Amino acid sequence: QVQLVESGGGLVQAGGSLRLSCAISGRTVRSYAMAWFRQPPGRKREFVSSIMWERSDTAIYTDVVKGRFTISTDDAQNTLHLEMNSLKVDDTAVYYCAARQIYRGGSPNAAANYAYWGQGTQVTVSS
Repeated sequence: QVQLVESGGGLVQAGGSLRLSCAISGRTVRSYAMAWFRQPPGRKREFVSSIMWERSDTAIYTDVVKGRFTISTDDAQNTLHLEMNSLKVDDTAVYYCAARQIYRGGSPNAAANYAYWGQGTQVTVSS
């Protein structure tokens, strides 16, 4: 079991940047794959990006954030990051980090495959 705590959300103007962080604690952190999801106002939770510890080559992104967002892990600090650049009004959402146990398999972009979630952090992009 792991615990996830996000930070770094806030209010930013369109075109600006924010960096989200997610601190992970618990046993066997490396047995989990990590992801960011978001839930825009009035909409369902949607996949943003995922990555595995010590494997930056496994990073994947939803099409609408490719080239603007970068997911990364600080393996020494057990922290997940999401660098968000060129933010748009449509990026406004509550952002969640999530963890899934690798041995269970499943698609990395399906929320149902993630058993552990942070509390969420609000990102608001103004025009």
